[in-house]
Formats: sequence, structure tokens, C-alpha cells
Amino acid sequence: MNNQRLTQTQRQELKLSPQQIQLMKLLQLPLIELEQRIKEEMEINPALEDVRDTDYDENEPTVDEPNDDNGENDDYNDDEIDFNKDDEFDFNDYWSEEDLEDYSYKLQANNYSGDDDDFEAPIVNEETFQDYLNQQLAYHDLTDKQLEIGQYIIGNLDDNGYLNRPVANIVDDMLFTMNVSTTEEEVAEVLRIVQQLDPPGIAARDLKECLLIQLKRLQEDNPYHNDYSLAMTIVKDCFDEFTKKHYDKIAKKLEVSNRDLKVALDEILKLNPKPADASSSSTKNIHYITPDFFVYVRDGKVELSLDGRNAPELRVSKSYLKMLEEFSNSKDNRSKQEAVQFVKQKIDSAKWFIDAINQRQNTLYITMKAIADIQEEYFLTGDETRLKPMILKDVADKVGLDISTISRVANSKYVQTPYGTHLLKFFFSEGITNEEGEEVSTREIKKILKDAVENEDKANPMTDEQLMFVLKEKGYPIARRTVAKYREQLGIPVGRMRKKI
Repeated sequence: MNNQRLTQTQRQELKLSPQQIQLMKLLQLPLIELEQRIKEEMEINPALEDVRDTDYDENEPTVDEPNDDNGENDDYNDDEIDFNKDDEFDFNDYWSEEDLEDYSYKLQANNYSGDDDDFEAPIVNEETFQDYLNQQLAYHDLTDKQLEIGQYIIGNLDDNGYLNRPVANIVDDMLFTMNVSTTEEEVAEVLRIVQQLDPPGIAARDLKECLLIQLKRLQEDNPYHNDYSLAMTIVKDCFDEFTKKHYDKIAKKLEVSNRDLKVALDEILKLNPKPADASSSSTKNIHYITPDFFVYVRDGKVELSLDGRNAPELRVSKSYLKMLEEFSNSKDNRSKQEAVQFVKQKIDSAKWFIDAINQRQNTLYITMKAIADIQEEYFLTGDETRLKPMILKDVADKVGLDISTISRVANSKYVQTPYGTHLLKFFFSEGITNEEGEEVSTREIKKILKDAVENEDKANPMTDEQLMFVLKEKGYPIARRTVAKYREQLGIPVGRMRKKI
């Protein structure tokens, strides 16, 4: 028996329009990615143009942004388009017969005059860190088999220059992947040769071995320097105590004075725990921050400006508008309807994109203006302790936008101030109440905590409980576990790890 039946239900659903989705995606883009996104849109939509890249008469009207007049002043109207079977639109008005017959001329290199410059883009050939090591390895007197083992070891170094592959596994790898039969003794011998290459400490299997390799190299270059001998003994025999900064145990175990211990420890601290970093820095990309906002202080007032690249001069292509007008005025047959719809679609898409860019610009400005108003004391003084407690909801309520919109702006935008360039998230923090009943920012407490640690006695650093009492004396009654949480957020180690002699 079939019990299926039709029922009618009523429910509410929230669906975002394509324009809203496009705006949200544009809003979260930082400036550099926005420029790339605009270029991509111009490539796929020929109806969108950058005013700076065109050469039109300045007296001609332009379409900078969509109107809000319900289409009354649009450059086209659906009702005006009349398709008539009597006449045809001739695309030969735009293309010559030769162009229609053959597009290969666009791919040929002989369609330039003799006066044109012949420019070829240079090919950049950068030397990698592995190339640098292999060049050094080639200067050693090695057999072909040893050279293969050395190159395989170099190829397995990580970004810091360490060899995380056990010798036994290298033997198996070379047999199965390269058909090279070798032994652990042969690999270990070549590994010692690789560890002699520059920079010192390369191809170490752990931090202890890395430091010992560097100290051994220093001792060979300075045979009469006794500090290196003691430093090597500390790393070799007291490495666990050294990493935990149990300096008293080291002095007692090695029977050395605190003065000699300090000199040896200073030599160890000069070593590079990541030997590959110094040599490969030239081949690594350098990332620059491009601020979206600029904040200035003039005559005791905070002034805000938005980077001009956030508001490019975009407009709808005049050639596309003219093409649509010609379609509308001509008596075309219905076979050209697809062409008209294509033009209209591209024009609509361009106007939507321009509108989204304008809305993005407005949203960025009012959001940053609200932040500047709330944190005015900081922008006037540069003192982090003057930052007020501020969460996303505070800014959202001030500008009348959704919290998610403020979050998209704050997570990826930078502002340049007289006191440095900061991510907008820098200005957001929770608040607690001090002894006087005033709400203060947790950032203010962190700043006081950081200053207390910087000014403490390094030979006897304060514990979290002692830091708690320091904050309490300044009027911030917070628990010890909260102090530990703030200390960890600041990247400050526990008191024992901050100890120096």
C-alpha cells in the first residue's frame, strides 16, 4: 500500500545574492590580492575598464558606478531592443575579412616593423642551497659512489639544514630508488665529510650534534681558546641541564666557577641552531606589508586616509555601451539575440563589480574610522596602555554592520600609524575591571607584565606568583593562572628558562 502524499510546509530561508557573495569575497581581500582580483575580472570581462588604462575624451560621459534609480537612467532598456527579421547585423563592421579567415597572425613574430625593439625577458637562474653544498662537495676527493651518497644526503636536508633521515634508512633508500648498494659505514663516512661543509653545523642529526660541529670547527680555528673546550664539554656532557638552564648543576658537576661558566655559555649562545637559514636567506622571498589605511596626527587630531588603490577608477567600456546602443537602434533578426544578451550580461557584471568595489571602499573606511574614534587616545600618544577594551561587536554596533563583516575587515587589513604598522586585530582586546572599578584592556595588563619581565633580575627571574603580586600592586587583581596565560600569549618562557648568570 502506497502511503506517500503531498504536503505543504512554510519555512524561512536566507539566501545571499551573487552580488552579496561577491562583496564578501572582495571585502576580505588585502590590497595586493584586490589588485590581482581586479586584473582577473578585467581579463574575463571586456566590458570592465580601468580609466587609467584607456584614452577617451575627458568630455565624454562615463559610467563610474551603478545608479539607484531603478533603471530609469540606464544606458539601455530591454523594451527598446527590437528584433526584426528583415535586417541583419553585420559583424564585418568590426572585423575585416582577413581577420575572420586567419587568426594566426597574432601568433607570428614577423608582424613587427624594423623600428620595434626586440626585447626578450631575462631568465633568472638562482643558486639553491643544495647547489651551494654540492659545489663544495665536488671539491673533495671522492669516488663516484661517495659523490652519489653525498648528493643524496644533501638532498634530504630539511629547511634548517638538519638530516632527519637515519643512516640505515638512507642505505635502504639508495638501494631501492637508485640501485646503489652501500653500507651504513660508507654512508656515515660520507656524512662526516658533508658535515665539514659550510655553513658549520650542516647535516647534523639533532641540535646537540649541530652545536658540537660548530664548536669543533671553532676550536680547530682557535686551538688555544680554552672557552671552546669548556663549551664543548657542557654540550657533550651536560646538554640536558643546559637546555633546562640548570646552571648551578652544571657548575657543580664540572667544578667550574660561575665566571668561567658564563663565558662558555656565551660562546654557545653565539652558535647558529639553524645553519641553513643564514646561507639560504638570499634565495627566500621577502614579504612586505602593504597597509590599507594611513593614520596621521596633525594639530592634535587623528586623520585617516585609505590607500588609493582600494578605490580604482573603474567604468563600463564605452565600446560595449555603444555596441548595445547599435543593437537597440537596429532592426535585427532574432538570430542575434544571443549576442545582445552576451553584451548585456557583461555590462551588468561590470556594473555589479564596480558597485561591489565602491561598497568595499565605504565599508573599509567607516570600519577604520570607528576603530580610530574608539582608540583615539592610543593614536594620539602611541602608548599601548591607553588602548581601550574593544571587541568586534563594539565596532559593529557603532557602524551598523554585522559582526562577520567587521571580522572580515579586521583579519586581513593593515594600518600604518606614526608608531608602526599593525594588523587591525591589534586594536581588539577584551577587558577586565581593576580595583577602581574601571574597565581596562587586557593589552594594557600584558604591556605591564612584559615591562616587569624585562626589568627583572635576570639572575633571579620572577615566578608567575611573584608577577601576580606585581600586577596586584599596580591595581590589577588577576589570578596566577591568568598571569601564566598572558605570559604564554606574549611568548615569555617560565622564570627558570629566563635565568641568566
